[in-house]
Formats: sequence, structure tokens, C-alpha cells
Amino acid sequence: MVAPVFQDNYLFSGTLADNVRIARPDATDAELDQIAELSGLTDVITALSEGWNSQVGEGGTRLSGGERQRVAIARALLKDAPILLLDEATGSLDAENQQAVATAIDTLRRDKTVIVVAHQLSTITTADEILFLENGHIVEHGTHQELLTMNQRYAAHWRALNAARTWRLLKQ
Repeated sequence: MVAPVFQDNYLFSGTLADNVRIARPDATDAELDQIAELSGLTDVITALSEGWNSQVGEGGTRLSGGERQRVAIARALLKDAPILLLDEATGSLDAENQQAVATAIDTLRRDKTVIVVAHQLSTITTADEILFLENGHIVEHGTHQELLTMNQRYAAHWRALNAARTWRLLKQ
């Protein structure tokens, strides 16, 4: 019922295809390609000399952290469970791949329940409901726009994160 993607995911020794097909061994090549597109894995497959047949190494040691994360996301998408749980799933992805995953999440939430645990608020701005936690308690909830309009803790956190994006180190 649940397809989880955690911040740290384990890959098994074998091929890229083997590691994604763990979710559904009977998946066709066409289904794998479709899932690769949704998860941002297509660029990884293209860059590897043997594509889907490339060995990932025990624990995925032949892939970067972001590449391993995209494999885990592809695996969860292929499982096609009614509930998708993403716990800091975009934490090790660059901005371009975060956007690809965010787009996939927006598509998936049309017919699935998607639960996203995130510190990077940019990954949840389109959520139907945001629960803002402090010390393990829900202190605010609503849509992104509602929370900004309330101008309380979430809005302050949002402003602080956006201000930090403009910081630059200057050489003196």
C-alpha cells in the first residue's frame, strides 16, 4: 500500500534495471523508460555506458548520492502503490532534478496520496495541505499561500530561507 523513498536508500549489487524492477519484477522495458522519465533517471541511464544494464555495485557505490536517490524514486513509482511517502527524498538532488521530481509529484498526486517530509519548503509549495511542525507538534497547517497569508512561523521560515538564497561569499 505504501511506496517509501527515504533520504538514504540502499541499492543491491546488480544492474540499474534490477534495482528498479525490485518494485515490480514483471515491468516491461517501456514501463521502465516511462518511470525513468518521471523520476529524472533518464539522464543517468544515458550517461552510463551500458544504460539499464549498467552494474551499480553493492550499495550503489558506482552511482552518486543523487543518482541513487533517483533510482529509489523510480523504484517507488514503479511499485504504483496508492500512497507514496517521500522522506527528504530530494535532499541529495541538484536543483534541476529537484524540479523534475517536484513535477512528477504534482502528476502523481492527482491519483495517489503523496506524503512529503521536507525541510526544503520549495518541494512542498503545491501541496494540498502543509503541516508545519515545531518540537514534534503541528503549529500551523494550510496551503502554502494560506500559511504565507497567516504571516506566522511558516511565513517567517519561508522568508528566512528565501533570504539565505541570495547570500554570496565575496572575496576581499
